[in-house]
Amino acid sequence: MRFYCMQKKKIVLSVAMAVKNEESNIKSCLSSIADIADEIVVVDGGSTDRTIEIARDFDAKIIQTDNPPIFHINKQKALDACTGDWILQLDADEIVTPDLQDEILKVIHMSQQQLRERVIDPNKKKLFERHQQLVFDRDEQTGTNKRDTAAFFVPRRNYFLGHPMTYAGTYPDGVIRLVKNGTAHFPSKSVHEQIAIDGAVGWLSHDLIHMSHPTWKKYWQGADRYTSLLSQNIIHDTRNSFVVALDYLVVKPMVTFFALAIRYKGILDGIYGFLFSLFSALHYPIAYRKTKKFCRIRS
Repeated sequence: MRFYCMQKKKIVLSVAMAVKNEESNIKSCLSSIADIADEIVVVDGGSTDRTIEIARDFDAKIIQTDNPPIFHINKQKALDACTGDWILQLDADEIVTPDLQDEILKVIHMSQQQLRERVIDPNKKKLFERHQQLVFDRDEQTGTNKRDTAAFFVPRRNYFLGHPMTYAGTYPDGVIRLVKNGTAHFPSKSVHEQIAIDGAVGWLSHDLIHMSHPTWKKYWQGADRYTSLLSQNIIHDTRNSFVVALDYLVVKPMVTFFALAIRYKGILDGIYGFLFSLFSALHYPIAYRKTKKFCRIRS
């Protein structure tokens, strides 16, 4: 009698997600990676809609937990639960295009020598490197000078009210999404921070679609979370109260609007670019108003 042992499939690519109440987005996201993912890990922060049900339709491993203010804590939990050689970290409102799918599959099967020899379009490379420096200026350097490539930035195409954005600092909006397992962690200090990488960081050349603000309602939900976090910075600001008020009510809004609309050519995206620039600038006075309200309640 012969016994045959089925060999367990090697998990090369894991997809990691942290979500809460994303029933309107998660199906499109998971559909875009279903053909390339060997494993899907979803950390749910207490959804009350059909998010978990939809994720289970894609055979996702579900981890249920609470929903911390710094959502990157749950993203780290998702990374920790992945068993693949490589991890693609996604948000529920992101969609992997077919071209990006193909590029990811090629990259994760390359040797380190092949990764070092990869060549991308010189024009794109120049744009990507300029954006990468802006990211490093904001979040500090990520990645190391180690020879081995451990992660990749992905250029992200943001949609504002259903309109693809090119200007106002919205593109390429590089985010580190593809990482080698065991080389990445979230510092979990800020809502916009990049993941920290132990190794060299490269770039993929095809866009990740980000349906970030499909409606005004969704936009203001995100703005409410961001301004609440920003208000915590104001509370701990040690400067003179008049200086803080001037900064958040006048200086930061004006600098932000003119930077996005003029310096980064947001007006070339038409009314969408103008509105994006305007409401990005308004985050600061909204956060300041929240701070004053909080301080009145405490007193």
